[in-house]
Amino acid sequence: MKLSAALILAAAGTASAFAPVQHQKVAFASPSSAVFMADEEAAEEAEEVAEEPAAPAEPTYTCMSRDAILASPNTIEFGSKWDPLGLSDLGSDETIAWFRHSEVKHGRVAMAAFLGWCVVGSGLRFPGDLSEGLSFSSIPSHGLDAWEAVPGWGKAQMLLFAGLIEFHDELFHTRRGEHYLRGGTPGKNMVPGLYDPLGLSKNKSEEQLARGRDVEIKNGRLAMIGFAGLWSAASIEGSVPFQPPC
Repeated sequence: MKLSAALILAAAGTASAFAPVQHQKVAFASPSSAVFMADEEAAEEAEEVAEEPAAPAEPTYTCMSRDAILASPNTIEFGSKWDPLGLSDLGSDETIAWFRHSEVKHGRVAMAAFLGWCVVGSGLRFPGDLSEGLSFSSIPSHGLDAWEAVPGWGKAQMLLFAGLIEFHDELFHTRRGEHYLRGGTPGKNMVPGLYDPLGLSKNKSEEQLARGRDVEIKNGRLAMIGFAGLWSAASIEGSVPFQPPC
């Protein structure tokens, strides 16, 4: 009996050794999925940084304001500023400063052109020759005919001279003072000896200089209108009423 019980227990133990064992499953993250999650976090951080743009740097200069530029010269003859096209409302302060600087320069060129037209028309001439075989006295008195009589190289020299003045004006504005777009005075000439070779404005006060600039702008505007009238009258007969042949 005891032997039978022992045999039964031994058989049961042997059978249990071959029974299947249930193991608990453990999940492990693969290396590729961990790298993907890290890339997603880095992308989210980059988007957060991109959503906050950096503040623009403050300029280190201050251009003359639009109101300060347009305050002079006075336009009491019109009752308000003369700007039928609304150009003074365009752009920034730098745009208006550039407009004023250009206006002053065009006014100076127009004053010189108007004076030259009148001098030639009155018969005044330099002595000597303008070029080989062309004396000053042989130049026609009519304004456009006088220009056509100038040789091509003479015209090129005048244009080159004007270009050199423009180039050095910008250069000296940058190196010898405040540029008119960086706080300087629009229209101020910076080429030494060109505008005031005798130094007549050297001892003038700021008020006198300001009035002189206003007078120059107004005279320049009138000269531009006057030269346009001379050119129109010379090109199209009868285009300017009461204008004698010129």
